Amino acid sequence: MTVLVRQDGPRNPPAAGGIRGRRSLVTARGREAAAGWLMSAPVIVLLLVFLVAPIAMAAWVSVSDWNGIGSPFAGGVHAVGGRNYTALLTQPGLPQQQLGESLRNNLYYVIIVVPVQTALALGLALFVSRRRLAGRGFFRTAYYFPSVTSSVAVSILFLYIFGTSGVVNAIIGHLGGGQGPNWFDDPNGVLHNVLSGLGVTTAPGALAAHGFLGVSWWDWLAGPSVAMIVIITLAIWTTSGTFMLIFLPAIYAIPADLTEAAVMDGANAWQRFRKVTLPMLRPTLFLVLTLGLISTWQVFDQIYLMSQGNPASTTLTPAFLSYLTSFGNQQWGQGAAIAFILFAIIIVLTIVQRLIISERRAAGAS
Repeated sequence: MTVLVRQDGPRNPPAAGGIRGRRSLVTARGREAAAGWLMSAPVIVLLLVFLVAPIAMAAWVSVSDWNGIGSPFAGGVHAVGGRNYTALLTQPGLPQQQLGESLRNNLYYVIIVVPVQTALALGLALFVSRRRLAGRGFFRTAYYFPSVTSSVAVSILFLYIFGTSGVVNAIIGHLGGGQGPNWFDDPNGVLHNVLSGLGVTTAPGALAAHGFLGVSWWDWLAGPSVAMIVIITLAIWTTSGTFMLIFLPAIYAIPADLTEAAVMDGANAWQRFRKVTLPMLRPTLFLVLTLGLISTWQVFDQIYLMSQGNPASTTLTPAFLSYLTSFGNQQWGQGAAIAFILFAIIIVLTIVQRLIISERRAAGAS
């Protein structure tokens, strides 16, 4: 008979090597984290100095009475709360009217530029991505060239082309259209000009008596001025090539199997674009729309170079109004407040745009 003798003691004694291994792993991860923060430190410092600090300073200026002399954090600068925002948003007067006019002008600018430049960029990308197209490199360079041309040179060129005796009016006169419009002198909106041609020369009482931000509803419905149409044309011509290059990699990344399967199913070119190409380009389309939305609400250089907000403030934009209020009228608090109002508008519209695209994506998936 065999007797089993039980030995007391730990059944699974901890391995000293395993503990040391775990400690070494923790130490290695700590070193990697420290190295990562050390390598990121220059970028973080640059962001803090040149992005976060100026934003914080501008936020303080927007709620202060700083006069532009000395430091905005000096002892003589006092907080005024929302007075600068009240003067722009709720208090009737010239600042509110100028803000309303700038938002109206910029709204029409966005409504026209963003869809047209997106559609044109997508069309150009589809054209130059064709495999059988000869000289694709030439066309890509030619379409992108306006985007890298100096904005000053392009603005001067458009001022000449659309001048009273410029190329466009010469072509209009050659085609029997008369002398052509005074592109940078006509303050009337395009829609008002159309209504005037139809015999509607006076504003209906309800539209003339009521409005928003100091601008009557009749003026809100004026449409872009003739001068703004020129600036819109310039913006579309100079930005479509950039967005074309954003679309091109996404088009090349579409699997050829999907297109071949659609062809085998008998889908025509439009059906392949709508059912295959466009859904695959939805993330890129959202990126292009977002970048276009942000850039069009921040338009400044063309306004500064070509019109200075004229004629009759019909090309005035919030970005240029912020500059004009700050540097021209020395109303630094109101100028900073305009910038933050514009920032809020861009954020809200970007979120709304993302929600719309997400809902369409969900609807398409279901």
